[in-house]
Amino acid sequence: MYGRVEHVEQLTPQLVRVVLGGEGLAGFSAGRFTDHYVKLQFPPPGAPYSVPFDAAAVRELPRDQQPVQRTYTVRDWDAAAGRLTLDFVVHGDTGVAGPWARAARPGDLLALRGPGGAFAPDPEADWHLMVGDESALPAIAVSLARVPAGVPVHVVAEVDGPEGEIALESPGALHLTWVHRGDDPDALLRAVEKLEFPAGRVCAFVHGEAVATRALRRHLLGERGVPRPDLSVSGYWRRTFTEDGWQSSKHEWNAAVEQDV
Repeated sequence: MYGRVEHVEQLTPQLVRVVLGGEGLAGFSAGRFTDHYVKLQFPPPGAPYSVPFDAAAVRELPRDQQPVQRTYTVRDWDAAAGRLTLDFVVHGDTGVAGPWARAARPGDLLALRGPGGAFAPDPEADWHLMVGDESALPAIAVSLARVPAGVPVHVVAEVDGPEGEIALESPGALHLTWVHRGDDPDALLRAVEKLEFPAGRVCAFVHGEAVATRALRRHLLGERGVPRPDLSVSGYWRRTFTEDGWQSSKHEWNAAVEQDV
């Protein structure tokens, strides 16, 4: 499956939105979950193929010629128009997907697989908590749209600074806290620790950098007493790790996290 770039927009200094369309997205479907994700496939420099390509055929190539895979959340899927929107966090020339998004132009092709997904806000919850960094903003934005009207929802989001903030809306009663990244690696945790939780059962979504989400998990389960079934936690990425390195160690990491609380 592949998409053709139709539109590119610089949302913030670190966030680039790419809208894909075209016949290559035929059969794509998303909507049940608010954290739908796709696996993007990037041919490495010098690869003897280009997008679109035969996935089975390229798996027979030497490892260094196979596509580099990166995981991104679906920001929007317009089934009627056949348009897929993805938001990319860009850190200069670092990485694979970010530089591609920054350089993307209408007509460029992008291979992908999916979608997967597992979370959607519980419509029966008394209130909602959503916490994360830039990588979680697409899923948070989609989740906010599913919160029932008037239901309290607290969002705590970490970005580099005021220039990294984006517009977020919800039918629910939205309480938004921006955390500006600084020298404190636990700034996101500190902000959640300061929150006065509303009464009733929470539906909590905590996704983003692995070390930060682990600390938040310990706090919410161990100190706040949030029941496990009411908490969705995922480390999308881990500081100093490439996605390949993170994915290869994620199972062991998650096993250790389960032993925390």
